[in-house]
Amino acid sequence: MKFFIVFAALFAIALAAPGGDVEIVKLVSDVGPEEFKFESETSDGAAHSAEGKLKDVGTEHEAIVVHGSYSWVDEKTGEKFTVNYVADENGYQPQGAHLPVA
Repeated sequence: MKFFIVFAALFAIALAAPGGDVEIVKLVSDVGPEEFKFESETSDGAAHSAEGKLKDVGTEHEAIVVHGSYSWVDEKTGEKFTVNYVADENGYQPQGAHLPVA
């Protein structure tokens, strides 16, 4: 469980890692034993936010549920893309206007 929280926090930092002229303009995180929340934004318009919480704590079915979104601006077209997602015991479930629907 702690591994997942640390992984999520490192993923957010890696997503916001500066490359070239890009700078981190916002990085906020709050990590607790049973929940976390973070937001990051970079100067190129990319952003990522998520919050996760343990459910069924102390049971055999303990799991983490993460709700989040990330967005970026296409360098060639200037179009902004956003993905909203839920990650839980049913897997990663992304939604976005640019993603195909089954």
